[in-house]
Amino acid sequence: MTDVLFYHLEARPLEAVLPQLLEKTLERGWRAIIEVGSTERAEALDAELWTYRDDSFLAHGLAGSPTDAHQPILLTTATDNPNGAACRFFVDRAVPQSIEGYERLVYLFSGHDPDALAEARLAWRALKDSGQLTYWQQEANGRWTKKA
Repeated sequence: MTDVLFYHLEARPLEAVLPQLLEKTLERGWRAIIEVGSTERAEALDAELWTYRDDSFLAHGLAGSPTDAHQPILLTTATDNPNGAACRFFVDRAVPQSIEGYERLVYLFSGHDPDALAEARLAWRALKDSGQLTYWQQEANGRWTKKA
């Protein structure tokens, strides 16, 4: 059964949280795909993943290249899985349509955006019978608390 994790961002922005989750994904030996709501945001995250930490970077690519299948992490606005990822991330208003073919789905949304909250609620209802769902909310100190 696919694990579906909802991360409700409050204290720290996506740019601080996503790289840590991607590192943990790679440690498991999984490839990741990040579905983003817009091309502009995919390009911004692309730059962030190369520079998020002074002593490290996350090897990745933007979808649409001949090397897509070889990327450990791939940023895309599409719904396909060209790098054979086991874990799919949904960020910046990208919404899961299906859990098929994945070990884990990770849905990250901002608690400061009412529309994103509404979309997350709809996604929760749509996916609740199809996988093992958990809901994590960020505390003021940046730690995660499992709420459901």
